[in-house]
Amino acid sequence: MPAPSLSRRTALSGLTHAIPGVWQADALGVGTQQTQPSGYALLDAQLPGGGWPIGALCEVLQPLPGLHEWQLVLPALAQATATRVGAVVAVAPPYEPFGPTLQARGLAADRLCMVRAGVAAASALWAAEQALRCRDVVAVMAWLPQVLPAALRRLQLAAAQQQQLLWVFRPVDVAPQASPALLRLKVQAQAPMPGEAGQGGSVVPGMEVEILKRRGPPMVHALGLPGCHPRLAQALAAQAQRRQAAQQAACGVAGGLAGSTAVPAPGQGRRGDHALDRVAAAAMGQ
Repeated sequence: MPAPSLSRRTALSGLTHAIPGVWQADALGVGTQQTQPSGYALLDAQLPGGGWPIGALCEVLQPLPGLHEWQLVLPALAQATATRVGAVVAVAPPYEPFGPTLQARGLAADRLCMVRAGVAAASALWAAEQALRCRDVVAVMAWLPQVLPAALRRLQLAAAQQQQLLWVFRPVDVAPQASPALLRLKVQAQAPMPGEAGQGGSVVPGMEVEILKRRGPPMVHALGLPGCHPRLAQALAAQAQRRQAAQQAACGVAGGLAGSTAVPAPGQGRRGDHALDRVAAAAMGQ
Protein backbone atom coordinates (compact mmCIF):
# COMPACT_ATOMS: atom_id res chain seq x y z
CA MET A 1 0.00 0.00 0.00
CA PRO A 2 1.58 3.35 -1.05
CA ALA A 3 2.33 5.92 1.64
CA PRO A 4 -0.11 8.84 1.83
CA SER A 5 0.98 11.95 -0.02
CA LEU A 6 2.36 14.98 1.80
CA SER A 7 -0.80 16.98 1.15
CA ARG A 8 -2.95 14.17 2.59
CA ARG A 9 -0.78 13.90 5.71
CA THR A 10 -1.00 17.67 6.17
CA ALA A 11 -4.79 17.55 5.85
CA LEU A 12 -5.02 14.71 8.36
CA SER A 13 -2.80 16.60 10.78
CA GLY A 14 -5.10 19.61 10.58
CA LEU A 15 -8.14 17.39 11.08
CA THR A 16 -6.83 16.01 14.37
CA HIS A 17 -6.52 19.53 15.76
CA ALA A 18 -9.99 20.49 14.55
CA ILE A 19 -11.89 17.62 16.16
CA PRO A 20 -11.82 17.39 19.99
CA GLY A 21 -10.73 14.01 21.33
CA VAL A 22 -8.95 12.98 18.12
CA TRP A 23 -5.17 12.66 18.02
CA GLN A 24 -2.52 11.05 15.86
CA ALA A 25 -1.31 7.67 17.11
CA ASP A 26 2.36 8.70 16.94
CA ALA A 27 1.85 11.73 19.21
CA LEU A 28 0.62 12.22 22.76
CA GLY A 29 -3.03 13.20 22.94
CA VAL A 30 -3.72 16.60 24.44
CA GLY A 31 -7.29 17.60 23.65
CA THR A 32 -9.39 19.26 26.34
CA GLN A 33 -8.55 16.85 29.18
CA GLN A 34 -7.56 18.76 32.31
CA THR A 35 -4.47 17.44 34.05
CA GLN A 36 -2.67 17.77 37.38
CA PRO A 37 1.16 17.85 37.17
CA SER A 38 2.65 14.77 38.80
CA GLY A 39 5.59 16.61 40.34
CA TYR A 40 8.04 14.55 38.27
CA ALA A 41 9.26 16.25 35.08
CA LEU A 42 10.25 12.92 33.51
CA LEU A 43 6.80 11.47 34.09
CA ASP A 44 4.91 14.59 33.00
CA ALA A 45 6.78 14.53 29.69
CA GLN A 46 5.30 11.07 29.00
CA LEU A 47 1.74 11.76 30.19
CA PRO A 48 -0.81 13.19 27.74
CA GLY A 49 -1.48 16.79 28.71
CA GLY A 50 1.56 16.83 30.98
CA GLY A 51 0.10 15.29 34.13
CA TRP A 52 -2.44 13.03 35.81
CA PRO A 53 -5.85 13.28 34.09
CA ILE A 54 -8.55 14.99 36.17
CA GLY A 55 -11.93 13.33 36.05
CA ALA A 56 -10.57 10.04 34.76
CA LEU A 57 -9.40 6.69 36.06
CA CYS A 58 -5.66 6.08 36.53
CA GLU A 59 -4.84 2.44 37.20
CA VAL A 60 -1.54 1.57 38.89
CA LEU A 61 -0.34 -2.05 38.87
CA GLN A 62 2.28 -3.28 41.36
CA PRO A 63 3.94 -6.59 42.26
CA LEU A 64 3.57 -5.72 45.96
CA PRO A 65 1.08 -3.29 47.50
CA GLY A 66 2.00 -0.54 49.93
CA LEU A 67 5.46 0.26 48.60
CA HIS A 68 5.38 3.13 46.08
CA GLU A 69 1.81 4.50 45.98
CA TRP A 70 2.31 7.54 48.20
CA GLN A 71 5.67 8.46 46.71
CA LEU A 72 4.11 8.33 43.24
CA VAL A 73 1.04 10.50 43.85
CA LEU A 74 1.94 12.64 46.88
CA PRO A 75 3.44 15.58 44.91
CA ALA A 76 0.23 15.83 42.86
CA LEU A 77 -1.95 15.55 45.96
CA ALA A 78 -0.01 18.34 47.68
CA GLN A 79 -0.50 20.62 44.67
CA ALA A 80 -4.18 19.72 44.28
CA THR A 81 -5.07 20.31 47.94
CA ALA A 82 -3.18 23.63 47.89
CA THR A 83 -5.43 24.98 45.13
CA ARG A 84 -8.73 23.18 45.71
CA VAL A 85 -11.01 22.75 48.71
CA GLY A 86 -11.82 19.20 49.71
CA ALA A 87 -10.50 15.95 51.12
CA VAL A 88 -8.31 13.14 49.85
CA VAL A 89 -9.96 9.77 50.48
CA ALA A 90 -7.81 6.64 50.81
CA VAL A 91 -9.90 3.46 50.59
CA ALA A 92 -8.50 0.24 52.12
CA PRO A 93 -4.76 1.08 52.04
CA PRO A 94 -2.72 -2.02 53.00
CA TYR A 95 -0.50 0.05 55.31
CA GLU A 96 -1.27 3.17 57.29
CA PRO A 97 0.45 6.27 55.85
CA PHE A 98 2.89 8.08 58.15
CA GLY A 99 1.14 11.32 59.05
CA PRO A 100 4.20 13.51 59.79
CA THR A 101 5.75 12.58 56.44
CA LEU A 102 2.55 13.46 54.56
CA GLN A 103 2.39 16.75 56.46
CA ALA A 104 6.01 17.56 55.60
CA ARG A 105 5.34 16.82 51.92
CA GLY A 106 2.36 19.17 51.76
CA LEU A 107 -0.67 16.99 52.58
CA ALA A 108 -2.23 18.12 55.85
CA ALA A 109 -3.60 15.42 58.13
CA ASP A 110 -7.02 17.08 58.30
CA ARG A 111 -7.35 16.79 54.51
CA LEU A 112 -6.95 13.00 54.54
CA CYS A 113 -9.93 10.69 55.13
CA MET A 114 -9.17 6.98 55.46
CA VAL A 115 -11.41 3.95 55.03
CA ARG A 116 -9.53 1.29 56.96
CA ALA A 117 -8.13 -1.84 55.35
CA GLY A 118 -9.83 -5.10 56.17
CA VAL A 119 -13.23 -4.16 54.82
CA ALA A 120 -14.86 -6.54 52.34
CA ALA A 121 -14.09 -6.00 48.67
CA ALA A 122 -17.68 -4.97 47.93
CA SER A 123 -17.64 -2.49 50.81
CA ALA A 124 -14.35 -0.95 49.64
CA LEU A 125 -15.75 -0.52 46.14
CA TRP A 126 -18.92 1.05 47.56
CA ALA A 127 -16.87 3.46 49.69
CA ALA A 128 -14.76 4.51 46.70
CA GLU A 129 -17.82 5.13 44.55
CA GLN A 130 -19.56 7.16 47.26
CA ALA A 131 -16.44 9.27 47.80
CA LEU A 132 -16.30 10.04 44.08
CA ARG A 133 -19.89 11.25 44.17
CA CYS A 134 -19.10 13.74 46.93
CA ARG A 135 -18.39 17.34 45.90
CA ASP A 136 -16.08 17.86 48.86
CA VAL A 137 -13.55 15.27 47.66
CA VAL A 138 -10.50 16.31 45.63
CA ALA A 139 -8.99 12.88 45.02
CA VAL A 140 -9.60 9.21 45.73
CA MET A 141 -6.97 6.50 46.16
CA ALA A 142 -8.47 3.01 46.23
CA TRP A 143 -6.79 -0.35 46.70
CA LEU A 144 -9.15 -2.73 44.87
CA PRO A 145 -7.26 -5.89 43.88
CA GLN A 146 -10.35 -7.89 42.91
CA VAL A 147 -12.44 -5.21 41.22
CA LEU A 148 -14.18 -6.13 37.93
CA PRO A 149 -14.01 -4.04 34.72
CA ALA A 150 -17.70 -3.10 35.01
CA ALA A 151 -17.06 -1.63 38.46
CA LEU A 152 -14.04 0.26 37.16
CA ARG A 153 -16.25 1.84 34.51
CA ARG A 154 -18.63 3.05 37.23
CA LEU A 155 -15.71 4.63 39.08
CA GLN A 156 -14.53 6.25 35.86
CA LEU A 157 -17.96 7.81 35.28
CA ALA A 158 -18.23 9.00 38.87
CA ALA A 159 -14.81 10.68 38.71
CA ALA A 160 -15.77 12.39 35.44
CA GLN A 161 -18.96 13.83 36.95
CA GLN A 162 -17.18 15.60 39.82
CA GLN A 163 -13.82 16.17 38.03
CA GLN A 164 -11.73 14.39 40.68
CA LEU A 165 -8.38 12.68 40.65
CA LEU A 166 -8.74 8.91 40.87
CA TRP A 167 -6.08 6.23 41.32
CA VAL A 168 -6.95 2.55 41.66
CA PHE A 169 -4.14 0.23 42.78
CA ARG A 170 -4.21 -3.40 41.66
CA PRO A 171 -1.80 -6.37 41.42
CA VAL A 172 0.42 -6.60 38.36
CA ASP A 173 -0.99 -9.99 37.33
CA VAL A 174 -4.19 -8.30 36.09
CA ALA A 175 -2.23 -6.56 33.32
CA PRO A 176 -3.56 -8.90 30.56
CA GLN A 177 -7.14 -7.97 31.48
CA ALA A 178 -8.96 -5.19 29.63
CA SER A 179 -9.37 -1.95 31.56
CA PRO A 180 -11.46 1.21 30.99
CA ALA A 181 -8.69 3.30 32.58
CA LEU A 182 -7.59 6.33 30.57
CA LEU A 183 -4.08 5.84 31.97
CA ARG A 184 -2.51 2.58 33.11
CA LEU A 185 0.90 2.27 34.74
CA LYS A 186 3.09 -0.46 36.14
CA VAL A 187 5.25 0.53 39.11
CA GLN A 188 7.87 -1.62 40.77
CA ALA A 189 11.09 -1.29 42.72
CA GLN A 190 14.07 -0.25 40.66
CA ALA A 191 17.44 -1.94 40.92
CA PRO A 192 19.40 -0.09 43.66
CA MET A 193 21.46 2.78 42.32
CA PRO A 194 24.98 3.35 43.73
CA GLY A 195 25.11 6.15 46.25
CA GLU A 196 27.14 9.29 45.83
CA ALA A 197 30.87 9.36 46.37
CA GLY A 198 31.79 8.97 49.97
CA GLN A 199 28.73 6.93 50.85
CA GLY A 200 30.55 3.64 50.57
CA GLY A 201 28.14 0.75 50.08
CA SER A 202 24.98 2.81 50.51
CA VAL A 203 22.12 2.64 48.02
CA VAL A 204 19.32 5.00 47.06
CA PRO A 205 15.91 3.33 46.53
CA GLY A 206 14.11 4.03 43.27
CA MET A 207 10.92 3.09 41.48
CA GLU A 208 10.54 1.99 37.88
CA VAL A 209 7.46 3.36 36.10
CA GLU A 210 6.20 1.85 32.86
CA ILE A 211 3.19 3.32 31.05
CA LEU A 212 1.08 0.43 29.75
CA LYS A 213 -1.79 2.49 28.33
CA ARG A 214 -2.10 6.12 27.30
CA ARG A 215 -3.44 8.28 24.51
CA GLY A 216 -0.35 8.18 22.36
CA PRO A 217 2.42 5.89 21.11
CA PRO A 218 3.66 2.92 23.17
CA MET A 219 6.35 3.72 25.68
CA VAL A 220 9.74 2.32 24.69
CA HIS A 221 11.64 2.53 27.97
CA ALA A 222 10.54 2.58 31.59
CA LEU A 223 11.20 5.66 33.70
CA GLY A 224 13.40 5.70 36.78
CA LEU A 225 11.97 7.93 39.52
CA PRO A 226 13.01 8.51 43.14
CA GLY A 227 11.63 5.84 45.42
CA CYS A 228 11.53 8.13 48.44
CA HIS A 229 12.08 11.73 49.50
CA PRO A 230 15.73 12.92 49.25
CA ARG A 231 15.96 13.40 53.02
CA LEU A 232 14.77 9.84 53.61
CA ALA A 233 17.27 8.64 50.99
CA GLN A 234 20.08 10.31 52.96
CA ALA A 235 18.89 8.68 56.18
CA LEU A 236 18.72 5.27 54.50
CA ALA A 237 22.19 5.74 53.05
CA ALA A 238 23.57 6.55 56.51
CA GLN A 239 21.76 3.53 57.96
CA ALA A 240 23.23 1.30 55.26
CA GLN A 241 26.71 2.51 56.12
CA ARG A 242 26.18 1.78 59.82
CA ARG A 243 24.77 -1.65 59.00
CA GLN A 244 27.71 -2.50 56.76
CA ALA A 245 30.19 -1.38 59.42
CA ALA A 246 28.41 -3.42 62.09
CA GLN A 247 28.37 -6.53 59.88
CA GLN A 248 32.05 -6.17 59.08
CA ALA A 249 32.87 -5.79 62.76
CA ALA A 250 30.73 -8.79 63.65
CA CYS A 251 32.40 -10.91 60.98
CA GLY A 252 35.80 -9.86 62.27
CA VAL A 253 34.93 -10.95 65.80
CA ALA A 254 33.41 -14.17 64.52
CA GLY A 255 36.54 -14.98 62.55
CA GLY A 256 38.56 -15.10 65.77
CA LEU A 257 36.17 -17.43 67.54
CA ALA A 258 35.95 -21.06 66.49
CA GLY A 259 32.40 -22.15 65.71
CA SER A 260 30.90 -18.71 66.29
CA THR A 261 28.44 -17.04 63.96
CA ALA A 262 28.04 -13.46 62.81
CA VAL A 263 25.79 -11.24 64.87
CA PRO A 264 22.99 -9.59 62.86
CA ALA A 265 22.91 -5.81 62.76
CA PRO A 266 20.57 -4.04 65.17
CA GLY A 267 17.04 -3.79 63.84
CA GLN A 268 17.53 -6.45 61.16
CA GLY A 269 14.38 -8.37 60.31
CA ARG A 270 11.98 -5.91 61.89
CA ARG A 271 8.81 -5.13 59.97
CA GLY A 272 6.58 -2.12 60.43
CA ASP A 273 2.97 -1.35 59.77
CA HIS A 274 3.47 2.04 58.10
CA ALA A 275 3.87 2.63 54.37
CA LEU A 276 7.12 4.45 55.19
CA ASP A 277 8.45 1.32 56.86
CA ARG A 278 7.80 -0.61 53.64
CA VAL A 279 9.97 1.82 51.66
CA ALA A 280 12.76 1.66 54.19
CA ALA A 281 12.64 -2.15 54.44
CA ALA A 282 12.77 -2.50 50.64
CA ALA A 283 15.71 -0.15 50.43
CA MET A 284 17.61 -2.09 53.09
CA GLY A 285 16.90 -5.42 51.40
CA GLN A 286 14.55 -6.77 54.07
